[in-house]
Amino acid sequence: MRHLPRFVLLALLTVYLVWGSTYFAIRIGLESFPPLLMIGLRFLVAGILLFGVMKWRGAPVPTPVQWRDGGIVGMLLLGGGTGFVAIAEQTVASGLTAVFIAITPLLFALWSGCFGHWPTRREWIGIGVGFAGVLLLASGAGLSGSPLGALALLAAVTCWSFGSVLSQRKLKMAPGPMGFASEMIAGGLLLVVVGLLRGETLNAAMLAGASWRAWLAWSYLVTIGSLVGFSAYMYTLARVSPALASSYAYVNPVIAVALGVLFGDEIVSTREMLAMVVILASVMLLTLMPRKAVAA
Repeated sequence: MRHLPRFVLLALLTVYLVWGSTYFAIRIGLESFPPLLMIGLRFLVAGILLFGVMKWRGAPVPTPVQWRDGGIVGMLLLGGGTGFVAIAEQTVASGLTAVFIAITPLLFALWSGCFGHWPTRREWIGIGVGFAGVLLLASGAGLSGSPLGALALLAAVTCWSFGSVLSQRKLKMAPGPMGFASEMIAGGLLLVVVGLLRGETLNAAMLAGASWRAWLAWSYLVTIGSLVGFSAYMYTLARVSPALASSYAYVNPVIAVALGVLFGDEIVSTREMLAMVVILASVMLLTLMPRKAVAA
């Protein structure tokens, strides 16, 4: 990483630290808010704010094609990826959620193969070890007691990894923050619509009765988690290899598990700790091998 440009390194470290804390923030927000509306409004508000700031600074409005491509990526990354995480965290601890999400680089490798960039032999070993760790994790009490939560997490990482690879290989969003804004607006709108169709509601009584912890968590998700974290991720994704871009997945679980245990009274069993070690070892096989990290 010492060879990375300064701003790329700063963006990568931001993703490492910020997203490790968002799993716990989502869990706190779920104490008072329904999952899809909470996450959808998070991205919708953040996207509109970012769009307004960039428009005020004179940035061009995305073209119809850029809105389309940004919408596709936003619906996959934010609508599917983050939306399913919020659903899963209703029954799965935030720390275990982050551990499961650590298989994202494995799916990155597989999706990249579908576009002609198949994994190397060492990457296939990492993929095999990672899936073994996921099976071990799924057999523990934290996930085996919530099969729907486990399925939601699998759907989340599938949507997130596929959307990320599409943004690198096929689709062209508007450049810079305006592209990030279009993704957040599209993903937020999808989550709000699906949430309403599921029967979720946010009325005045619910908003007034929400705890200060839930409001603080939601505000943190809008500002730090979305405006800062997601923008840093998309900036990194456009400038480094898929393996390095997804390496946040083995840093986030450490932060998420620590926050969940220290502040959320979450308990991690020996089996689940062992599964975390296996999954993170597999991800490190994928991300720490010598290769050119930064695209020209």
